Amino acid sequence: MNAVAQGHTASTSAQPQPTVQHTTEALLQVRGVSLEYRTPERVVRATHQVSFEVDPADRFVLLGPSGCGKSTLLKAVAGFIRPSEGEIRLAGHQVTEPGPDRIVVFQEFDQLPPWKTVIENVMFPLLASRTLKRPEALERARYYLEKVGLSAFADAYPHTLSGGMKARVAIARALAMQPKILLMDEPFAALDALTRRKMQEELLELWDEVRFTLLFVTHSIEEALVVGNRILLLSPHPGRVRAEINSHQYDLKSLGGVGFQQTAQRIHRLLFDEGEAGPVEQDLNFQDIRIAY
Repeated sequence: MNAVAQGHTASTSAQPQPTVQHTTEALLQVRGVSLEYRTPERVVRATHQVSFEVDPADRFVLLGPSGCGKSTLLKAVAGFIRPSEGEIRLAGHQVTEPGPDRIVVFQEFDQLPPWKTVIENVMFPLLASRTLKRPEALERARYYLEKVGLSAFADAYPHTLSGGMKARVAIARALAMQPKILLMDEPFAALDALTRRKMQEELLELWDEVRFTLLFVTHSIEEALVVGNRILLLSPHPGRVRAEINSHQYDLKSLGGVGFQQTAQRIHRLLFDEGEAGPVEQDLNFQDIRIAY
């Protein structure tokens, strides 16, 4: 059963789906994407016929339990994995390999070369890709370090930084490349709860100022509601689309509120309840939702 309101398309069915009209052309289009990987014993399907679209300046979240293929899906968008079926298009062009128009921020911030200072880390991809010459790269690196509040630490080395500060450096380095879409794979999962909350707040403040397009992976329902303005719910392995939700009404101030907690509980039901969508849909009362079974 499918329930469609004023949201965006999300479908896993092989049958033709109703088309929802967009006011802007989608930046990222994922169409019927299945992803597989091989083990010595068998071929494992990570996702099955996943479809969704991301518009410019969206904060789009892939939410699901461990093993649902959400990180694998993000790597496919990055161009590291090719779909076994379906296609991925960015700005109208098919994704077949990694490129500077898609920059990934992982949760392991030790990816920062320890022998480079903070500003050298931010400059590095700009110089390595020959995007800018050194003077221009230095200017842009300083700009984004100022945006993440680390101008005073430009000459520091990664080992002197806290986990949250390393996260900011990684975000500044990614945004300095000015990609079409920023890909974040559970970037705050390794941080303590207080630092994680602070990083979520800073990410949203940065988005308010820069308005970049974000594809964000998490297994935390609360983080998805806070960070995202749209959430794609993926079922347990193999990942299939369970629903797509417009969640723009929530932010960090909503945490702990009755409505926020009720919504989190309902999302949990959508993710894990088996059976028909009808009873779940009647109980949800989301403003904008598309349920796919």
